[in-house]
Amino acid sequence: MAIKRGDMVRAVREQLENSLEAKASDSRFPSYIFETKGEVLDIKGDYALVVFGHVPTPNIWLRIDQLESFK
Repeated sequence: MAIKRGDMVRAVREQLENSLEAKASDSRFPSYIFETKGEVLDIKGDYALVVFGHVPTPNIWLRIDQLESFK
């Protein structure tokens, strides 16, 4: 399934851990990106901008292959 703007997604822990993005910054990811639904706000190339939850958390750019549909 192709991810598009407006889709509800969550991060895939196995894809995100040990990725280039994890090695380039703090690899301690907040649990909410794996456990709660996020909405895709924008897509540029291989990356999607995702906003998680209704609490004030920063939006995050993740590779599309690091996301899955939230069920």
